[in-house]
Amino acid sequence: MNVKLIRMWSGEDVIAELQDNLEDFIVIINPIVAIPTNGGQIGFAPWSPLLKSRGVELKITQKYIVYISDPQEEIIEQYKQMYSTIQTPSKKLVL
Repeated sequence: MNVKLIRMWSGEDVIAELQDNLEDFIVIINPIVAIPTNGGQIGFAPWSPLLKSRGVELKITQKYIVYISDPQEEIIEQYKQMYSTIQTPSKKLVL
């Protein structure tokens, strides 16, 4: 799972699984957007809530993208819990 943070020109921070990064566009699936909540927390919502179903490939034109980077590890873990078909335990060890 290649989870990336995609900053859009609109100011949205989109977290998605990057399928392909081509010259004119990128291909992503399962995009979510970071939304500030009360108390300084961050929540997530579907970036395009009217999509037909999960796993739909979206082509995004490169001209609408400011940058693509790796999100924080905690964000990746939360994303994987939302979209992975396999549940993995936390990486914390019990001593």
